[in-house]
Amino acid sequence: MRCYIDAVHATALESPAADPQPTPINLASLGRVRVLRALSSRSALSRAELVQYTGLARATVGSVIDDLIDAGLVRKTTEATPASARTGRPPQLLSLEPRAAYAVGLDIGHDHVRLILTDLVGTTLWDESVQLAVDGDPDGALSTAVELLDRAIADIGVPRERILGLGLGIACPVDKATGALHAEGIMPGWLGMRPAEELASRTGLSVRIINDANAGVLAERRFGAARDCANVVYLRLSSGIGAGVMCDGRMLQGTGGLAGELGHVTVEPQGDVCRCGNRGCLETVASPPAIAALLARSWRRSVDGAELTDLLQSGDRGTLRAIEDAGEAVGRALAFTAMLLNPELIVVGGDLAAAGEALFEPMRRSLTRNTMASHAQPLRIVPGSLGDSAGVRGAAALVLETVPERLAQYLTPAA
Repeated sequence: MRCYIDAVHATALESPAADPQPTPINLASLGRVRVLRALSSRSALSRAELVQYTGLARATVGSVIDDLIDAGLVRKTTEATPASARTGRPPQLLSLEPRAAYAVGLDIGHDHVRLILTDLVGTTLWDESVQLAVDGDPDGALSTAVELLDRAIADIGVPRERILGLGLGIACPVDKATGALHAEGIMPGWLGMRPAEELASRTGLSVRIINDANAGVLAERRFGAARDCANVVYLRLSSGIGAGVMCDGRMLQGTGGLAGELGHVTVEPQGDVCRCGNRGCLETVASPPAIAALLARSWRRSVDGAELTDLLQSGDRGTLRAIEDAGEAVGRALAFTAMLLNPELIVVGGDLAAAGEALFEPMRRSLTRNTMASHAQPLRIVPGSLGDSAGVRGAAALVLETVPERLAQYLTPAA
């Protein structure tokens, strides 16, 4: 039997484009895709449950499962049931074989490069971050990423040919058609660059790219606070502010991949001029640097955005007021989002989320005051559960979400 993963890797090497388009799936592969998709979304399923979730005939599910087991993609387990509750043979459950393949997640922020290596079900096996001034040094950032990748492969002992691909989350808007960055005023050294293409060339892996907020919504929906939510907004409140949006289970990116730029919604028409050229954008009011700058002007001393959490914990009233005002402004911006998209959940991540209820209470109050009751009442606003891992885990999830189609396409069943 030809190894399924060798074929995947060979195709990636033939065309190291940033996001290679998959070959159309034939009917023989379609059943495998459905079964792999069901198993990718749940930890374990019985054959009867697979029939229910896939809509395939029982005999077809049985044949597909046999092929997947023979290929080393699926394993059998037995449901753990207390002895007193057993009335017959325990049901046989099926799950993905975690070490059948691997994914790489890479997070390039303004001040760091972080890389993780995960197994097929998203468990992190290796995780390391390097502090680096990224905005003006793209070559240094990409070279660091390659070094981290090589170290991860060596430390874990993963065959490179079993890595399905690399997902890149970056702190910058990304043109979804070309992979180019809209880096003006954000990451000036990256102007004109297509980092996914560059990484594909340097690593030999297929590379997919996404901005950090979209990576965050992927991560929180797959692993965190938004699990099983079909309509969710992930709001990242850091030095830049942006949102990742899922509508009916599908990511909303817009024509050029620029949907969700809530940081540039005007919340104070007479406010400060933003780096984008507009006045009073949310980023000029509610980002940690903006809040720190406000306090610095008031106190006439230098204030670092990293100090905000410590100042809050010490009970500083000026910091509390500034955070509350920021939360109220965020709530106004989210009110437009709620009325336009009608999500069931808003997950808030990024550096400012550490402020806790000092931020969340005025945010909820402001959103409720500025929306219709039918929008606000069923809507929950919660902190993200993945912390600063959301970006890098979402980048890995960008690869993992392609697992069913990619593995089914290249699987050669035993003769």
